[in-house]
Amino acid sequence: MKTLIVYGSSHGTTEKAVQLLSEWMEGEVLAVDLKRDRIAFEVSDYDFVIIGGSIHAGSIQGKIKHFIGKHHDELLTKKLGLFLCCWHDGETAIEQFDLAFPEELRKVSIANGIFGGEFLVSKMNFIERQIVKKVSGVTEDTSNLDTTAIMTFVMKINATFAHV
Repeated sequence: MKTLIVYGSSHGTTEKAVQLLSEWMEGEVLAVDLKRDRIAFEVSDYDFVIIGGSIHAGSIQGKIKHFIGKHHDELLTKKLGLFLCCWHDGETAIEQFDLAFPEELRKVSIANGIFGGEFLVSKMNFIERQIVKKVSGVTEDTSNLDTTAIMTFVMKINATFAHV
């Protein structure tokens, strides 16, 4: 099985989650940060596609939205996984997940994951630091990345490989 992971990482939290996904996934994995990597790939070449990003100012990265829009119909035909890194949990995290990914994709997705998040204040610019401090009160690097949620997500996906 060949898996494509496309993601957007602003300060590195989503990239950490993708590193764990890549290590724990069965089969061949290509991980592409849409913000940074200039790798040519075809969605059609992959059996499984995982899309992930993080929430900034209430929305997932624009490059993730663009990728989904460009490949929407093809993604509906793929085995699909969707994940989000966000600081919130519970209903707020679910609302952010639902806003980040179109309903049609969420319905066909084999695995949906909310992996927690981080405030990496040390990697933020001045304006980001001020916003985070005002909104959340966080003034130093803080993490609630949920490795158990990541492992559960991977286990759902790997279980589908056994049925191929």
